[in-house]
This record gives sequence, structure tokens and C-alpha cells, in this order.
Amino acid sequence: MDMLHLEHFAFGWLTPALAYFLSATGCAIGLQCTRQARHGRRRLLWLVLAAITIGGTGIWVMHFVAMLGFSIDGAQIRFDVPLTLLSAGTSIGVVAIGLYLVTTPGSGLPALLTGGAVTGLGISAMHYTGMAAMRTDAHIEYDPARIALSLVIATVAATVTLWFSMRSWGIPSTLGAALIMAAAVATMHYTGMSAMHAHEVPDAAAPEGAEPLEILGPLLGAISVVTVVLLIGVSMALTNPHGPDAQAATNPPPPERRPAR
Repeated sequence: MDMLHLEHFAFGWLTPALAYFLSATGCAIGLQCTRQARHGRRRLLWLVLAAITIGGTGIWVMHFVAMLGFSIDGAQIRFDVPLTLLSAGTSIGVVAIGLYLVTTPGSGLPALLTGGAVTGLGISAMHYTGMAAMRTDAHIEYDPARIALSLVIATVAATVTLWFSMRSWGIPSTLGAALIMAAAVATMHYTGMSAMHAHEVPDAAAPEGAEPLEILGPLLGAISVVTVVLLIGVSMALTNPHGPDAQAATNPPPPERRPAR
């Protein structure tokens, strides 16, 4: 079978740039949600929102938008919708587990390493589930060494993400952390994509499934609504005069008493 050319940037730098921007935005909002989970009320609610923004927008959306720029010369590509949604649920679920572990009071290095391993392997499962959802009339093979490398990168990226989530950040630090997190996610994605090889299959039947743009429209609409709502919610929480940060500023701890001589 003849090897086919794979194009990862069919629309130039539009798709990777958009994917990176959405990933950084999701990670930034997720870090602020995690901050609220650590110091505010409704911890589980904030952790769920953080998992949706980091695991959904920051990781899965980045993967799917980047996939819009992927094509195989001489082959058609479609997507299995249930498997695609399963990959999204996997990403959100494993990020939720990791965030829960590292934000539990008293958690330390063991929780960080455990959460990083679980989340990293889950992100890899999300990526390759998403790849399994891709239907094409070409024959697809993967390089095991590149797959192993992508697993390592995913685990490191997940651990770095969870480490950032364990700390309190101001807006500039949060943006810097989000840019680093998005770069790690993108590196994992394109490393995993580089493991793929496609071969021509003569007289292959046309693949079944949805066109990429048929999924993109509803996806971007939902992302826009969720992002706006979360931005408003996080902004209100950060400026709440009765929030934990404001209470700490208005009610400083009592001065330390020195023992009498």
C-alpha cells in the first residue's frame, strides 16, 4: 500500500493558533475556578467548573480544533459523534479526579504525582479515543515509540497543570501559567499526531460519520456560552466584598504575642 501524505496545517497557522488561544483561555479560567475551590465556598461546584474549562476547553477543544487542520491527501475524513463525545467526557473526568486530589486539604507531593499520572494517562486516552473516532477510507498505523513519547509528555503536562492549580495566582501569573499549560497540551497533541501513518486502500468504501464542521458549529456555540458565563462568575467571585480574600484583608490575624520576660 502506498503511503499517503498527512497535512497537519491544512488552513495554515489558523487552526493551531485558534486551538492554542482556546486552550490558554480555558486553562486561565480553570485556574481561577480552582483558586475559588481552595479558598471559597462550594468547593465541589468550583472544581466541576475548573474540570470543564481545563479538561473541556483547555484540552479537548484544543485537540478538536487542531484536528480541523488535519487532512490526508487522497482520503476522506469523518467523525464518529458518540466516540468524539466520549473523548470529551474522558478529558473532563480525569481532570476532575486530578484536581480533587491536589486540592484536598493536606495534599502534597504524593497526591500531585498520583494525580499527574492519572490525569496524564486519561488525557492520552482522550487523544487516542478522539483519533479512534476519526473515520477514513485510508489504512491508519501508529508508531509505538511516538505514542510512548506522547504518553510521557501528557503525564508531564498534567502534573505541571495540577502543580499550577495548587497555588494562588494573581491575574498576570495566571495568564503566564495558562500559556505554559496550553503549550504543553499542544506539544502532546502534535507529538501524538506525528505517530500516525496513512496508507492508500484501493476501492475502499467512503467513511461514515459527521463532517468536522458539522461538529464545530454547535461546539463553538456551546463553548462561547460557557466561557462567557464562567468569566462573569469568576469575575464576580474575585470582586465579592464578602469573599475569603476580602475577609482576610479586612480581618487580619491577631498579632503574635511575645512571651513575658
